[in-house]
Amino acid sequence: MIEDDLYSNDKVGNNSLKEHILNQLEFKSVKEFQSNDYNNNYIQTGETPQKYVSNVELSVEGYPKLQKLFKLKEERIKQYATKPLGCRVDIDRMVPTLNEWINNGSLVFDVVMLGCLTENQFLYPLLTKLPLDKLISKPGFLFVWGSARKIQELAKLLNNGQWEKKFRRSEELVFVPINKNSPYFPGIEQDDTALIERMQWHCWMCITGTVRRSTDGHLIHCNIDTDMTIENKNTRNNAVPDHLYRVVENFSTSNRRLHIIPSRTGSETPVRARPGWVIMSPDILLNNFSSEEYKQEIANVGTNVPNIEQIESLRPKSPVIRGDKSLCS
Repeated sequence: MIEDDLYSNDKVGNNSLKEHILNQLEFKSVKEFQSNDYNNNYIQTGETPQKYVSNVELSVEGYPKLQKLFKLKEERIKQYATKPLGCRVDIDRMVPTLNEWINNGSLVFDVVMLGCLTENQFLYPLLTKLPLDKLISKPGFLFVWGSARKIQELAKLLNNGQWEKKFRRSEELVFVPINKNSPYFPGIEQDDTALIERMQWHCWMCITGTVRRSTDGHLIHCNIDTDMTIENKNTRNNAVPDHLYRVVENFSTSNRRLHIIPSRTGSETPVRARPGWVIMSPDILLNNFSSEEYKQEIANVGTNVPNIEQIESLRPKSPVIRGDKSLCS
């Protein structure tokens, strides 16, 4: 009897049943579904989705404690930074120069950043020839910046067994330009036949030695800064935006920092010196590095930024699990 009622040919009965079913279901209008459709907006207007991220200029907006932490960290890092130092050297002289620093100057760095946001970089030959295991202390950190294609080319090297014995790949950082008019837009990377454009820049962070979140707060401050950065109106034109330096400074408390740029950047993308860093580049604007003077600078400020109770109480920490022996990632 019920079956006959449901599937009868009576038009009135069928219409009533349909209305009943539709009333029980909640449908959203097409407009509601597409209100945040930034992919379609990009197709229609050419404006990239990252333009609409609300906290792009201040990632900790709405978090007063984190804002206070950022300010304290910035003041502390500035207080213990060495003066800006630059070493202007051609790409083919970088390896001999660094060998001289190691053998004759007995220099070692706790943080080494390699590469910048330009595409014509000689990352692979430099990584295979540089005496990085002698240049970087243990524990120490290596940051390698490159385009998506360059990072993929380095995957075979960084996954090599011999490399993994010296450096453990831990984190990936990302920088995204705001649009195609940005000086950081990787134009050479584009493939005319591809459906998706490559816009982002990648950085692999590698660790030497063992670093633990729970016990090595004098060496690292994890979880303070974000792993992804979007260009904004405050981003100054530089081979590496200032915020990418700050990510490294906020993570590691070390003062011995070296940045190697194996590329010609030209006048349109200047390489600016930065307090607390030694920057090696063919186009660095400041050329004032001296091994002896640098060692004296480090002796004056110390090898690490001293921690203070305010920073320690404010900074986010990973939950401490009894018996946890996991490495910092």
